Amino acid sequence: MITKKICMLGSFAVGKTALVQQYVHSIFSDRYLSTVGVKISKKNLVLHDQEICLVLWDLEGKDAYTEINISYMRGAMGFFLVADGTRRETLEIALNLRTLALNLTGPVPHCLLVNKADLSPAWEITRKDLASLREGGLIVLETSAKTGLGVEEAFAVMAAGHGADGPGGNIPRGGKE
Repeated sequence: MITKKICMLGSFAVGKTALVQQYVHSIFSDRYLSTVGVKISKKNLVLHDQEICLVLWDLEGKDAYTEINISYMRGAMGFFLVADGTRRETLEIALNLRTLALNLTGPVPHCLLVNKADLSPAWEITRKDLASLREGGLIVLETSAKTGLGVEEAFAVMAAGHGADGPGGNIPRGGKE
């Protein structure tokens, strides 16, 4: 069995914990509980006849004044950046976290999850924003922890080792947008 450590990075209340709960347990709670430090969850899956254990590190929310705990990122084989589609500032924080994370991990697969797709009419992050990020090579997926939309697909992309690999966003292993 292959074990892959995947970190969840993003601002406060973007849905990192809810995405993990939806993926691992198929549940959603609209009760907000702030993660303190890190919460670790595991999920086993089979992909292309290979058993994989995803070890999901749900890191506490970050803002412009906090930094990533370096020890949490050690050994990460990939990471998700999570933004809340209804709060534009969370996209900027996610993109800043991308730079910090890549400085710590080196070029590992990663992608941006724009969460709360169930609220897309209220999104402050525009289709133009997403298209620009995709053109720059970043894998951008829309998810809803509430409805489950895109959640399985996002984790399957990471389990397969797909995603942008670094600042240039190269996708040499056939990643999807």
